[in-house]
Amino acid sequence: MVRREVVLEAERLARTFTRAPRPITPLREASLRVHRGELVAILGRSGSGKSSLLALCGGLDRPDRGRVVVAGQDLARLDQAERERFLQRIVGWVFQSSLLVPLLTAAENVALALRIAGEPEAEIPAVTEAALEAVGLLHRAHRRAVHLSLGEQQRVALARALAKTPMLLVADEPTAQLDPRTSRELMGLLRDAADTDVAVLLATHDEAEATEADRVLLLEDGVLAELG
Repeated sequence: MVRREVVLEAERLARTFTRAPRPITPLREASLRVHRGELVAILGRSGSGKSSLLALCGGLDRPDRGRVVVAGQDLARLDQAERERFLQRIVGWVFQSSLLVPLLTAAENVALALRIAGEPEAEIPAVTEAALEAVGLLHRAHRRAVHLSLGEQQRVALARALAKTPMLLVADEPTAQLDPRTSRELMGLLRDAADTDVAVLLATHDEAEATEADRVLLLEDGVLAELG
């Protein structure tokens, strides 16, 4: 059996938010690994802490306890410039909402992300085209985001994330606003991403969606445990 590279390793993560009238602790004990070419689903009800866990794994937040290593980088040891570079190049994100710039076209939204990530200007058109083709939206490249359907917007958001060729793709309930058919299409694209050697970490409350994953972990009462 071929041993695949570990892209994400999180150890004993805990996180508490101080809020009135009392602190909230969405994570008490969460450890996981995601390998290159693997799709791992975090399953849990709404409000169970899935987004908090993904924010820690993707470098958007810091744990109160525990350690996160992505692509060999200990996130706690990164300075501000290194963290920004990590967010620009190593990790790609897809959220519940597409967060596209409404008046930019699909291609312009992808190209903007590439410029921010420091992609050479001469290479941006070809990379943008390839990313949109991968999600089946090349024919919508010059359509403004505001005129795309919700499903198309999410596919552009996925193209924007994948265009950076991230080692880790983090998808936080990306189908939450989509109908069942469109959700299945997007899940298929996430599966395709994993099959092209990207490590994919998905949060979902839908058990049917989780069946697309190589492994499923349940987050309940702040504790993460593997199913099956």
